[in-house]
Amino acid sequence: MTTWLLRGLAFAAGMVIVRLVQGTLINIYETKAGLISIVLVVLFGIAAFLWGLIDGRSDANANPDPDRRRDLAMTWLLAGLVAGIVSGLITWIVSLFYKNVYAEGLISEVTTFAAFTALMVFIPAIAAVALGRFLVDRKRPPQERRREDGSTGDVFDAARGEDDRTGPIAGLEHHESAATEAHTSPVATAERDEPTEQIDMTGKSDKS
Repeated sequence: MTTWLLRGLAFAAGMVIVRLVQGTLINIYETKAGLISIVLVVLFGIAAFLWGLIDGRSDANANPDPDRRRDLAMTWLLAGLVAGIVSGLITWIVSLFYKNVYAEGLISEVTTFAAFTALMVFIPAIAAVALGRFLVDRKRPPQERRREDGSTGDVFDAARGEDDRTGPIAGLEHHESAATEAHTSPVATAERDEPTEQIDMTGKSDKS
């Protein structure tokens, strides 16, 4: 059985139990219907949060590299949809025989209330997954990323190597070549070959 189907059926059963308990308690304590509903929904969300926390921690322990971890977001989304649709259908069937269960029509149960159940499963669970991974990662020393060829190291090592090879040394070589070119250029040679002008003591200038 796939992981998302197992989670979906488990929370579908949990939601059916919540609906049954809700209907029974509200019939006994009619003035506290709102409080009863809120408490039961919170307990349901806590169950999804705890399971998601376990998933996040176990996935982070099994896969230190974040790029190789499972797609738990899709797992919990599918689990929430299964939980919503299945629980809505079962609750509607139960309401045909047990009148204390508060249920709408079949279409509303497998659409509107199913969407609400899916959110109550998905949001706490995926938040707990992120928290569980964070709690494991913060205690682990930095891990080297693995490349596609299986070697370890940072993906930017090659780029940094190119910068090292073409950095200060390349700049120095360029400067030296420019200086050499300036000394050996025709302009510089022509300036050295020009006759210099000498001035004698009599005030006349002679060219040497």
